[in-house]
Amino acid sequence: MATSMRGLTQFIADIRGARVRELEEKRINKEMANIRKRFKDGNLDGYQKKKYVAKVIFTYILGYKVDIGHMEAVNLISSSKYSEKQIGYLAVTLLMHENSDFLRLVVNSIRKDLNDNNEIHNCLALHAIANVGSQEMAEALAEDVHRLLISPTSGTFVRKKAALTLLRLYRKHPDVIPAQEWALRIVSIMDDPDLGVVLCVTSLILALAQDHPDAFAICYQKAVDRLNRLVVEHEYAATYSYYKVPIPWLQVKLLRLLQFYPPSDDPTLQVMLQEVLQTIMNNCNEPSRNVQHNNAQHAVLFEAINLAIHLDTNSPLVNTAAVLLARFISSKETNVRYLGLDTMAHLAARTENLSAIKAHQGTIILSLRDKDISVRRRALDLLYSMCDVDNSELIVGELLRYLKVADYGLREEMVLKIAVLTEKYASTYKWYVDTILELLSAAGDHVGEEVWYRVVQIVTNTEDLQAYAAKVVFEYLKSPSSHESLVKVGGYILGEYGHLIANEPGYSPIEQFQVLHSKSQFCMAPTRAMLLSTYIKWVNVFPEIKPQLVNVFERYRHVLDVDLQQRACEFYAIAMRPEEDELLQNVCEEIPPFPPRESALINRLNKKQPHGSNGTLERQPSKMIRKPTTLIDTNGQGSGSTGDISQDIASSLAGLDLTSSPVAMSPSGDPSATLIAKGIPRLTAGPNVDRWFEKLLYTPEGVLYEDVQIQVGIKSRYQGPVGQVAVYIGNKMSAPLTSFTTALHTTEGDALSASFVKIAPSTLAPRTQIQQIVQVECKKVFRTPPVLVVSFLAGAHQAIAVRLPIVVTKFLEGVKLGAADFFERWKLIGGPPREAQSIFPITLDATGHIDTAKQRQVVSGYGFQILDGIDPNPTNIVGAGIVHTAVDGKVGCLLRLEPNREAKLSRITIRSTSEEVAVEAQKLLQKPLAAEPSLPGEKRSL
Repeated sequence: MATSMRGLTQFIADIRGARVRELEEKRINKEMANIRKRFKDGNLDGYQKKKYVAKVIFTYILGYKVDIGHMEAVNLISSSKYSEKQIGYLAVTLLMHENSDFLRLVVNSIRKDLNDNNEIHNCLALHAIANVGSQEMAEALAEDVHRLLISPTSGTFVRKKAALTLLRLYRKHPDVIPAQEWALRIVSIMDDPDLGVVLCVTSLILALAQDHPDAFAICYQKAVDRLNRLVVEHEYAATYSYYKVPIPWLQVKLLRLLQFYPPSDDPTLQVMLQEVLQTIMNNCNEPSRNVQHNNAQHAVLFEAINLAIHLDTNSPLVNTAAVLLARFISSKETNVRYLGLDTMAHLAARTENLSAIKAHQGTIILSLRDKDISVRRRALDLLYSMCDVDNSELIVGELLRYLKVADYGLREEMVLKIAVLTEKYASTYKWYVDTILELLSAAGDHVGEEVWYRVVQIVTNTEDLQAYAAKVVFEYLKSPSSHESLVKVGGYILGEYGHLIANEPGYSPIEQFQVLHSKSQFCMAPTRAMLLSTYIKWVNVFPEIKPQLVNVFERYRHVLDVDLQQRACEFYAIAMRPEEDELLQNVCEEIPPFPPRESALINRLNKKQPHGSNGTLERQPSKMIRKPTTLIDTNGQGSGSTGDISQDIASSLAGLDLTSSPVAMSPSGDPSATLIAKGIPRLTAGPNVDRWFEKLLYTPEGVLYEDVQIQVGIKSRYQGPVGQVAVYIGNKMSAPLTSFTTALHTTEGDALSASFVKIAPSTLAPRTQIQQIVQVECKKVFRTPPVLVVSFLAGAHQAIAVRLPIVVTKFLEGVKLGAADFFERWKLIGGPPREAQSIFPITLDATGHIDTAKQRQVVSGYGFQILDGIDPNPTNIVGAGIVHTAVDGKVGCLLRLEPNREAKLSRITIRSTSEEVAVEAQKLLQKPLAAEPSLPGEKRSL
């Protein structure tokens, strides 16, 4: 740039050659006047504009205020030459703030460059948007930036810059970015073959997922899959290996992203994630001498440990992590010691088993004397988090010893933590009082009001402690120097409970008075006012020292402090009243116990925590947060055991409990509306889709969905409460389907679990087919089938959502019964609510007769055992079966289908020990049998 613009080169040389500031300013003013004149005259070509704007930019960089060149910069952006456009964009980003009126003039030029096929122009425009990032620019250009990000024709470096530009806009103006609308398309880029693009998009998703976790829930599966490919399968280009660590920045971001979501219930994802974390920890067992390698490896490791703690604090991984952390807290490197202590404190605050951490208690205590104060702070946090009933006395004692030599910046926090631990894990009240009084004596200047307030509350509410507390505080007050906080505690406790020890040698009333009053001259006015309250109580309980006390009141009646003077006057008047007057006794009654309340110490300590990454350091029970069933479950949940099938099925039906039935479930609403609310695409509609689904309800295999791009087929088998569904997905096109993802969504997770055995590959080659096995388990009666979501990139991002043919009747097993057994059970079950009945029209076959073959096929396809010879009418169909559930056990179900050829109607009656099964089975069977849909519950007489 300097060689092509000689005027600029000379201007810079003149500025550098100026010996004093006055000469520099004179040269700049001369140049600015010349530039202003040139701009005013006009008729400048692109080269001249570029040269003069570059001089203006250089002047601005030197720190001088400039007020020219804005319009010329706007004009340069519209130039077709790269050098002129570059100077124009540079001037816009430097000279214009986000509220500048000139920005409105460049929006169209920036949009033109975003839509240009020249990738250099795309990048210049993206730089300008990210650096300026005004509200108006974000609203006008966010869509164009998003288009560049998702466009298959955009270069990799353009897509990286587009992702980071969107991240910048979202951080400044989150309302402008329609995150939920773009979620699935943005997440699909995590499967991009270029890891640089994946890294930038993951940074964007990290910000978006924090505010919109439901919409971006599918990224959980993508993150686990990518980590597995990087760490376990080593699927990455050599250029992304940083000192033999595969792209550590991406690993850290993915591990952190997984911590935004509750642990997945999907067993496939759990196994993959456990393998990833175990591999990361195994890679760190042998430290390297290469500093850069260690830094990268430790960055990944510490994030992996945080994720392991988040997933399950009782897993073997966490025990492995504790061993690794123990090595780190003994490291020679300060940063490693700091991170080791910080992560171990995070672990200690969330785990129930502290044994692995307690094994290194000595090393942690030594860290309190580390030369770096930040390490000392983390050691203090860790000791606080790992303290419990077993080691509280040791840790508190060590903290008290260290308190006397600790940094002043640490003392207040240490005092709070010692006070909280002493109260929380006190084995005896005497130890509590001894420790707190020693704390007050050792660090009184750093003891807040909350500490001695809490001591007073506990002593007042614990009657057995009062005499002991009075003795101990009296002994502390006998020392030559006592802190004012200790005097306050002594004044309160001796005033209230000094009479309990007054008869013991060495604790007489006059000795109590002399010790306490000798400290008053070193105290502030509020403390002396409190001591006056102590003295008036002593007037009531110690009449033998009344003259000395009255003498004190008399002297304080003439002090300048208004509060002290008023108290002294009032107390003097009360003390001088006749002995038979009961006013003194009423005023000096013992303070009643305080109502139970939460300790203010813990609240204050939480407010003082300097780091928010790990939250509070309070010990928390390890309660696993389970993923809500209303979110996308990428794979559902693993199936349980198959259960035992009784050999005597008839007797099992007879033995069912017929006296009660489960509470009826509320009717489900529109499934599509429910899915959309949870960030799932609307169910794919179409007559064939519904027809395929309904046919698969009573057949074990067939086509579930088909279009010009893909075909989805089903094969299924069931035994007891479990089943296995093979989903075949074929790519019918000549181009591959990228960012291929399959996910399952179950709205009744407590009643039905469904999960893939393994994650689908991210790319589906042309003209090929993959098989995905779904394990299902029926726990209770359910009404809503799971939804299969298949998403992929084929030019644009597409998502297909179809219902899987998994309904409660799939777990129905036929039962053979004789006529007597059938009718006995039929009568036992009785009528409504355990009976569901409807009448619906039917279609006759070509000969005008009832299509008995089709009816028998449907009934047997739904799992019923057809019982011939039971009904006297040969055209009627009778069936029996048992629905197997893992939780609610077996549910008996009986069927009777009565077609009428003359009326072209049929009546179906289903009786079951569960009213939900009766209603659901009746609804399912009626649809394929009916000639046309009938209203639910419609009844007609035959």
